[in-house]
Amino acid sequence: MTMALPAYRGLLRAASIAFRGDERVLSAARSSIREGFRANASLEPTNPEVPGAIKHAEEVAAILRQNIVQGKKDGERYKLRIHEETERGDNDTVKFPGGQTVKIDGKKCSDR
Repeated sequence: MTMALPAYRGLLRAASIAFRGDERVLSAARSSIREGFRANASLEPTNPEVPGAIKHAEEVAAILRQNIVQGKKDGERYKLRIHEETERGDNDTVKFPGGQTVKIDGKKCSDR
C-alpha cells in the first residue's frame, strides 16, 4: 500500500498532463485508472504481484507523460500540444526491425 498510493497519484497526474483540455478522454482515463487499481485493491502487501502492478502503473504514467501528444485539427492542419515532458528525439536515424539503421539525409535515405 505504501508504494501503491504514489503510483496511483502519479498515474492520475500523468493522465491530466497527457489529456489536458480533452475532458471526455481525461474522464475515461481516470475511470480506467480507478478500475485498474480497484481490481488489485484486495491484494495483500506481501503478495508477489504487488511490485509488478506498481511498476506497470509507473511505466504507463511515464508513457503518458513522455509519448502521448494530442493533435487538434485547425483547418487543413493539425496543431500538436507538445508540453515540457514530451520526449523529443532527433530524426537523424530511423531504426528498422533486425537492427538495420538508415541515415536520413535531406530528401534521401541511405544505408549507413
